[in-house]
Amino acid sequence: MPQLPKYTQTGQTITFAFPNHDLQLSVLTSAIIRVFENRGDSGQSYAIEGKKEQPTDFTLKDVGDHYELTTADLLVKVDSDQHVDIYDAAGNPLAVDYRGKRQLLDKGVDKVHERLVEAEGHSVSSSTTGADSSYFQVVKSLAADEHLYGLGDKTGYLDKRGFEYDNWNTDNPAPQMENFTKLYKSIPVMYGLKNGHPYGLFFDNPYKSHFDMGKESPNYYFYSAVDGNLDYYVLGGKTLKDVVSNYTYLTGRVPLPQKWTLGYQQSRWGYSASQQEVQEIADGLKKYDIPCDAIHFDVDYMRGYRVFTWDKDKYQGDPKKFVTSLKEQGIKAIPIIDPGVKKDPDYDVYADGIKKGYFVKSPDGKVYINKVWPGDSAFPDFGRPEVRQWWAHNDKFLTDIGVGGIWNDMNEPASFEGPIPDDVVFSDQDKPSTHKKMHNVYGHNMAKATYDGLKKYQDKRPYVITRAAYAGTQKYSTVWTGDNRSIWPHIQMMIPQLCNLGMSGFSFAGTDIGGFGSDTNAELLTRWIEAAVFSPLMRNHAAMGTRHQEPWSFGEPTLSIYRKFVKLRYRFIPYLYDLFEKGTKSGLPVMRPLVLNYDNDPRVRDLNDEFMVGDSVLVAPIVEKSKTKRLVYLPAGDWVDFWNNRQYTGNQDIVVNAPLDKLPLFIKKDAILPWGNPVDHISDEPDKTMTFKVFGDQGSYDHYQDDGTDFKYQDGEFNHYTLSVNAGQVSIQLPHHGFNPAYEKITVELPDKQVVLSYDAASNSYRE
Repeated sequence: MPQLPKYTQTGQTITFAFPNHDLQLSVLTSAIIRVFENRGDSGQSYAIEGKKEQPTDFTLKDVGDHYELTTADLLVKVDSDQHVDIYDAAGNPLAVDYRGKRQLLDKGVDKVHERLVEAEGHSVSSSTTGADSSYFQVVKSLAADEHLYGLGDKTGYLDKRGFEYDNWNTDNPAPQMENFTKLYKSIPVMYGLKNGHPYGLFFDNPYKSHFDMGKESPNYYFYSAVDGNLDYYVLGGKTLKDVVSNYTYLTGRVPLPQKWTLGYQQSRWGYSASQQEVQEIADGLKKYDIPCDAIHFDVDYMRGYRVFTWDKDKYQGDPKKFVTSLKEQGIKAIPIIDPGVKKDPDYDVYADGIKKGYFVKSPDGKVYINKVWPGDSAFPDFGRPEVRQWWAHNDKFLTDIGVGGIWNDMNEPASFEGPIPDDVVFSDQDKPSTHKKMHNVYGHNMAKATYDGLKKYQDKRPYVITRAAYAGTQKYSTVWTGDNRSIWPHIQMMIPQLCNLGMSGFSFAGTDIGGFGSDTNAELLTRWIEAAVFSPLMRNHAAMGTRHQEPWSFGEPTLSIYRKFVKLRYRFIPYLYDLFEKGTKSGLPVMRPLVLNYDNDPRVRDLNDEFMVGDSVLVAPIVEKSKTKRLVYLPAGDWVDFWNNRQYTGNQDIVVNAPLDKLPLFIKKDAILPWGNPVDHISDEPDKTMTFKVFGDQGSYDHYQDDGTDFKYQDGEFNHYTLSVNAGQVSIQLPHHGFNPAYEKITVELPDKQVVLSYDAASNSYRE
């Protein structure tokens, strides 16, 4: 056996001198350890910003045939063959290097038949990234009882075991099914429950990479990348919640959004072709009594698809006047912006970008041109800080008009005349790089630039939506899952997609309600609004040329049911807002798979058609055609049917009737939830009253209040309320009073009575 390598220690980093590459272990916290091999890439992380290392006690021991690095939460073993094995503090294996050889998946097709099969249009080649000379892989052992989660909004099921995925941001409008290996985002964090013990691995490498989650073999999973450094973080924790919290500590947490962004939002590609059509939609929302806070403007509002323009001919010469009018109707305008800048020397954004050298270039030094919506287009080099600043400054054109936020699209980056070649010259901060490296962080950098621009010119919490993203983009942008379809498999996929996005750091996420492509129908749209009523981003969006899917498009009873659930959403907005505020500290998502709250319950480890909202609300929507009843699994504890207050004991399946107008919805017994006032829009004016519903005869709840728009809460301008109920007695305290006005009156609805308390300024408390 080879001898153990020598090592040096600098602070909390241990460097082992292996023959080919030094291997470094860096202790960031007791539950986060970085594993790093420098393979020539000197760039900085795009996912991790700021100093994350905390002073941490650890030991390193030579135990003969391996080293052992031990913290309060993790044990890492490194042997002479450069195996890196991770255990928890109790010695339970978490991520242990596989000692055998990979067994390449035998597809049973020889080379002659492979050509014939592919000529017919079928693909038989593996997507494993292994052809590049810089190729490396990390292979870890799989236990028989091991479940794998994360990776953002990849297709398929909650448990990713048995599937393979690629990280290469891709715009593919075909109906996305579980065999799609790549979509719009690359979020290379995975979580495991190995024999019930939780852990996470975050591979911080923006190059194209591949995850085989046990498809090739039931004995191992592996990660591979075409280039870059070997750079991954081991995430420990006693619970799966702890592990997710550690990941979001590392890559950043979703900032507190403006409160109105949690309201319902209406969109369609084609609305913004005329001011009249947008106004007709706003009028329809009012006429049919559908609460709404935003209408989205797709590419039609621009002048010939030129970004940072507004076609004044379509908007009676004054788009600002119209946007202001919408705002007075309670509706914000959210325009789309793509990265492609039309090649037109008479167009100031293009001319300025050319003059300053801000577009990516071909290897011969000429500006690289490809086609997107405007036709021939150049692509901003968002990796450069000065280009991000320039883009942020261009946002002023839209903020001056009065938009409520900006929706970034086509930023994988998508291109119509073939993919952008790997050797196109992009920048990695202040260093020249290539598309090969910067592709997966292109949307991330565009989102960061947009966030900075909105923050500067609006002085409010920026509302940015992006289609493409990388790990850490959650600090700057909301996301949606891209161009889904009006098909039942996509409403089914919504739940695992949003749950895995939440565990991957992206708490503020949604899907296009009703489906973007194809034609929806009354039943599908109805079940979709029910399933999405707790989706953090709640937007109905459809493609041009598809059947209209506004709430009134199918008449009754669709309209009444749709209205019922949009109004229910507004009642729950204070609860969602509280969860977002808590998430800024914990990093835990709003919408969660049951396994995140109950990781010790084997029944929930591959549950795809239920989810939770925080710790207290369980949602079990109907996501199959023609179904009017379903089995609902209730985990440990007692549960209350939201609609009829019937109580159930947990750890069992129950049969629930769910006619077309019902969403199976359960509240954990003794939970207390804030209950928003019935409104048509989220007002900029603070609420003067608040109601809390008590689902039992005792419980406690922490509630948060601020102005819902700006950053003053960071200076202490917020209120923190504590509500407790015991045997019907209600107590409300205001331990932090930094925002005025506090609620004048608070109503507490118990199962058998209602208690009304008023604010007493002298004692800074609430009394009956």
